[in-house]
Amino acid sequence: MAYAAFLLFGTFGFLMFLGVPIAFSIGSAAAITFLLFMNFDQSMFIVAQQMASGLDSFTLLAIPFFILAGNVMNRGGIAMRLINFAKILSGRLPGSLAHCNVIANMMFGSISGSAVASAAAVGGVMAPLQKKEGYDPAFSAAVNIASSPTGLLIPPSSTLIVYSLITGGTSIAALFVAGYIPGIMMGLSLMLVAGIIAKKRGYPIAPRPKMAEVLVAARDAILPLGLVVIVMGGIIGGIFTATEASAAAVVYTLLLALVWYREITVRDLPKIVLDSAITTSIVLMMIGASIGMSRAMAFGDIPYAISDFMLGLSDNPILILLAINIALLVVGTFMDMTPALLIFTPIFMPVVSDLGMDPVHFGIVMTFNLCIGICTPPVGSALFIGCSVGGTTIGKVIRPLLPFYAVMFVLLLVVTYVPAISLTLPRLLLGY
Repeated sequence: MAYAAFLLFGTFGFLMFLGVPIAFSIGSAAAITFLLFMNFDQSMFIVAQQMASGLDSFTLLAIPFFILAGNVMNRGGIAMRLINFAKILSGRLPGSLAHCNVIANMMFGSISGSAVASAAAVGGVMAPLQKKEGYDPAFSAAVNIASSPTGLLIPPSSTLIVYSLITGGTSIAALFVAGYIPGIMMGLSLMLVAGIIAKKRGYPIAPRPKMAEVLVAARDAILPLGLVVIVMGGIIGGIFTATEASAAAVVYTLLLALVWYREITVRDLPKIVLDSAITTSIVLMMIGASIGMSRAMAFGDIPYAISDFMLGLSDNPILILLAINIALLVVGTFMDMTPALLIFTPIFMPVVSDLGMDPVHFGIVMTFNLCIGICTPPVGSALFIGCSVGGTTIGKVIRPLLPFYAVMFVLLLVVTYVPAISLTLPRLLLGY
């Protein structure tokens, strides 16, 4: 086992250091590790076989559909409508534009399913507005960066679909429903921190909106938010599966963008479909390669050896879960969400299973961890996009981000040690 683990992770780390794309690093590390157990031809064959069989899944069809729906929404003028509605919801709170940024990211992120798209679309609109009102650009960028991943917890979420596949069929519906309370808690906690800072700095409060403005903003936002109602209502009500819901999401977003809002035309569709296909190919390539890596780890008994090692260090579940959280937070600082999920779920799953942790609960904990990683240097994608659209630098934004990091870490521990936060809604709505 020790030789297999050293060869697998050593090869993967070396290839990453050389700048090899992560999917090829994963696949190559798996193929080389198989050489410990079989000859070259068999090693190449089994990796290719695992990639092909792993991607032959009806569940995975949801990923390209949700990516396409998100791209249509991104191009369809949805962000501004949600921001106007968020301004109404943030009301007369201190630093109302900061609260508006958080609420808009929660709504837009849950619809688009992308933290990067949310940071770019919402931050691109909010940064000039906040600068005009006297907000520090670094603080504005910090609020946008920290809140952009909230939509990855609030369904529909492609990340949770990937987790379901890796864990051998954990209920997607249960994972979707389980993300609501942690995602909303994350958004509210960020609003609390932003409000305290805004009050200390004396940032302005938005004027009271007129009733006509409230009605217009609500009318413009109700149709985009209807996507969440259709998807989750259909899944919870047993009308369709998560995969069928993703196809329904595409139809709904096309109707909104093409027919109702007319923000895009039929001529724009080939470019949108092509962009979605490119994104999908990247994600599915990583999934296929990681399935080969999971098989290599299973051949070497690596996950169970790690499980035995961690459980041998302590029999205290609190300490073990804390160690897993710290490990995932460290991983999130240098690895993007999807590959981290693909690689480390098979490693930690036997550990939490031995502790009696529900797989739905662990899925939310893992996603929460990796959401924080998206906001952290050196490779946090939301961090780079947020700084770019906010007109600031990483060096300037790190200090304003620290209180947001702190509250997210505290909330992560609460979600980890209080399973009811994640499991109450699945039990009430789905009988999970």
